[in-house]
Amino acid sequence: MHVHAHNDYVHHRPLFDALDHGIASVEADIFLVDGQLLVAHDPDKVKPDRTLQSLYLDPLRARAKKFRGRIYPNGDPTFYLLIDTKSDANETWTVLRKVLEGYSDLVTKFNGKKVTRKAVTVVLTGNRPRDLLPKESVRLAGLDGQVADLNKPNPNGIFLWMSDDWKPLFKWRGKGPIPDDEKVRLQDIVAKAHDRNMKVRFWDTPESTNFWHELRSDGVDLLNVDNLAGAEKFLRQEPGSSSK
Repeated sequence: MHVHAHNDYVHHRPLFDALDHGIASVEADIFLVDGQLLVAHDPDKVKPDRTLQSLYLDPLRARAKKFRGRIYPNGDPTFYLLIDTKSDANETWTVLRKVLEGYSDLVTKFNGKKVTRKAVTVVLTGNRPRDLLPKESVRLAGLDGQVADLNKPNPNGIFLWMSDDWKPLFKWRGKGPIPDDEKVRLQDIVAKAHDRNMKVRFWDTPESTNFWHELRSDGVDLLNVDNLAGAEKFLRQEPGSSSK
């Protein structure tokens, strides 16, 4: 389902609530603390038992084994794990890269322009290693870009997504029709991103069916939501959408 579970880790059952609703993408904020990758939104909320491995990577691996290399038994084989780094970009990536190497059976591998797809594709956002990652000949993650990156090359497809804050870019908040000039701007952003093989997501967005319908009709790939049940209901009723 074309939905991104924003701040997934704050849900009652991180990851599993999203899976129950057929969500295609989840977000985990991480801090590097004493060599461990701990999942939390704020540094004072970290807990030693809430690691990236225990909350996400291990259950995703178990599910992929159950469904023969997929997170969902039917539908799109690609599931996205957006990792939002809150601590130092390079220090955290050095540890995260070693962790992901232990899950090479689970995560998509990028070798130059060659892509070996696995059950989970990792996208890095927040304090992302913009300098380190492009230097790696073999990568186990891609970068989340921004609107400014649409005017730059995308060497070896290192930018997998284009994500940006909706409110500074657009005045429309989902009530009534979107103004013509903003619709043109939105479609231009989507076209530029798709030309670079980047998926499009906006955050800090309204959560209404009118807003979601407009974004879907203009080609936005992932709806950024907190209301998982509402998004699932909307997409099940939206023409041309699939449940998973």
